[in-house]
Amino acid sequence: METIAPVTHDLGAFKVRRVLPSKGRTMVGPFIFVDEFGPAQMDVGAGMDVRPHPHINLATVTYLFEGAIQHRDSLGSNQVIRPGAVNLMTAGSGIVHSERSPAEERAGGPRLYGMQTWLALPDGREEIDPAFDHVPEAGLPLVEDDGVSARVLMGRLWGVEAATPCHSPTIYADLLLGGGTLKIEADADERAVLATEGAVTIDGDQLSLFTLYILEPGSEAVIGGTGRAMLLGGEAFKTRRHVWWNFVSSDRERIRQAREDWTARRFPLVPGDEEEWIPIPQVPNTVSYP
Repeated sequence: METIAPVTHDLGAFKVRRVLPSKGRTMVGPFIFVDEFGPAQMDVGAGMDVRPHPHINLATVTYLFEGAIQHRDSLGSNQVIRPGAVNLMTAGSGIVHSERSPAEERAGGPRLYGMQTWLALPDGREEIDPAFDHVPEAGLPLVEDDGVSARVLMGRLWGVEAATPCHSPTIYADLLLGGGTLKIEADADERAVLATEGAVTIDGDQLSLFTLYILEPGSEAVIGGTGRAMLLGGEAFKTRRHVWWNFVSSDRERIRQAREDWTARRFPLVPGDEEEWIPIPQVPNTVSYP
């Protein structure tokens, strides 16, 4: 199996481990950015504070194992996400959002542990209208067997389908393993597994935590062991995507324009969070490679 080791960013209160994009590979299906953060216990009064920042030509997917995040965006969305739900924000032609710990979480010292991923939008749909979707637990089917359960977050897996909108064929699932095994179907063009805790195996081989394992196309695999892992993937993109900071596009000129627009403050404001913003970095942490 191809493997991608994480790049770890220590943000002080918590760590973020990034496996996509990497020097060796930019995407798995539509997934072009994969972060795992935490688990972390923050001090009383502290919290996550990701100030308003822009995105284009992608969709963000937020999923938590512990804690809560308050999402606000330039459409006027204001949604607290907690474990068991999915937040899908479609940037399309352009959106601005912030992510902060809710006040009630700060009062007790917030816990934070989860996944943040980006999906590139497919050819012909990169500039669709921005949108926001909150999908509660009831819209995310749970598949259970002896010693294993799978929460389907996007797409169709094991005979069930999540209510989360998909802009291109996508699979995404949260797997909890208690000694049982589960077959990973071979239908998707590209699939990968990321273990976040425990002793997880693929076809009997133990996985290193936080490393992305790319599964062989067209062949089933069996996941087992104990712990937690994320399955992700979908249809392979035929057209290359570029990443620079928070911008994704098939057109580098479009990214350049977005950089100019953010610098000139031409993006819309986030209602309820208008005072702060993240400036364009000199050297971004997130870039794609030739």
